Parts: sequence; C-alpha cells; structure tokens
Amino acid sequence: MTDAQMIAACSIAGSDSGGGAGIQADLKTFTALGVYGLTVITAVTAQNAREVRGTWVLPPDAVRAQMETVADGFSIGAWKTGMLANAENVRVVATALPEDAALVIDPVMVSTSGHRLLAEDAVRDLAELLVPRSAVVTPNIPEAEVLGRMRVSTVEEMAEAGQRILDLGARAVVVKGGHLAGGATVDVLVDRDGEIRLSGERYPYSVHGSGCCFSAALAASLARGMSVEEGFRAARAFIDTAIREAAGGAGTIRIVNPGGTVFHGI
Repeated sequence: MTDAQMIAACSIAGSDSGGGAGIQADLKTFTALGVYGLTVITAVTAQNAREVRGTWVLPPDAVRAQMETVADGFSIGAWKTGMLANAENVRVVATALPEDAALVIDPVMVSTSGHRLLAEDAVRDLAELLVPRSAVVTPNIPEAEVLGRMRVSTVEEMAEAGQRILDLGARAVVVKGGHLAGGATVDVLVDRDGEIRLSGERYPYSVHGSGCCFSAALAASLARGMSVEEGFRAARAFIDTAIREAAGGAGTIRIVNPGGTVFHGI
C-alpha cells in the first residue's frame, strides 16, 4: 500500500491489557475494515474482561506529543476518542486535534465491570470542548443520561437524549440501546435531518469492548469517505457480527470479536 492509497484512522484511548477493549479493540477493528490504525495512548490499564485492577494515566504532554507526531506523519481520515481519563487529557486533545478532523467521540465513562474511566470533573470539559468538534458522538445509555441530563428508559427517550447532545454542538449522535431491556437492541442516530433506528439481535451474554468496536468501525467508515448515516449502517452490521461471534466460553461476559470467526471458540 502506497502513502497515496493509505486510508488511516487514529484512536485516542487507553490500553486494555486483556486486548478486548480500548486501543487493542480499535486496532483490530481498523485492520478488519482495511484501515491503517494509528494510536495515541492516554492511559495504561491492568484489566481483563471481568475487571480493571489498575489504571495509570499518561501526562498531557505525552498525549499531545503522540497526537502531533502522528498528525505530522500521516494523512488521517478520521480520529476517535475513547478513554480520556481526566480533564487535563480532554483539554489537551481539544487543543491538539486538527481543525478539520472528522472526530468520533465514544464518551467512555465507566468500564463494563463498573470501574470509572473518566473523572467526574472531566465531563463538563468533554461536553464543552470536544462534543462541538465532533462529527458523531456514540454514548451508551448511561453516558447519554449524563450528557443529556435526563433519565433514559425507552427508545423515545434515547432519541430525546440524542437531541440534547446534538444541542451541545455535535453534528450527529448515535445512542446505543444495549442497556435497555427487550428482545432486540435498538440504536438511534439523531442528526439535523431527523432520526434513524436500527435494531439487532440481543444475545444472552455481556460483551466486553463492544462500544469501542462500534465507534472504531464508525471512524473507519468515515475515513473511507462514507457519510455518518452510511457509517452508522455499516458499523451496526459490523458490530452485530462481532457480538454474535464474541470470543469466550459459556460465561456471561465475552470479548468482542472484530471481523468475526478468527477467535471463535476460545
């Protein structure tokens, strides 16, 4: 692949030592979708699919240096943020991000196991400094409740929360409905033109890293020149496979499997 042909996307996120979420899940997703993956690591975690045992946040200067170095060396079609950890890193990402960046924000706040991944005092900076820069924000329901400042218990309330986040300056919002009860999962895209709802099968297990995989698939789609709506549909189909073929045994928590099949049965 020549530089002229290279389609690149950059993930700004934490490292997951278990390989199921964060930087590792993003790189697997980019590779599965034919996009060259770049990384900016914000934190190192000691974790597996069940728990986070420790977190070490990188200093803002290290985050800035990584961002500036990859921006100088590559033509980046899309950026995505995951775990930013604290307000200092939110602010440095906002200042170091190129003006014309196509930005996907996965507003990671709490891990699947319940470990806090974004300091409470950083939420306001995320909403005020990064959300207005975004092409699309992809909160799950607990994150949509925080950013939208409302309770969400129905698909209609998902759409309302999406509209409230849109009012913060985002160009589009995808509220992911995996936390709602029901026979199917429903994700809602809200933008200036209205809303689109896509549903998928619900499986009898939790999947570690599914939010990271979805937002990375959406970033890869934008890097390939798709619109947000096209990317939403493509990412939804991709995550359906990654969840259906999630790695792991018969337990209740499995690991997202970008692209499917490779790790089936582990």
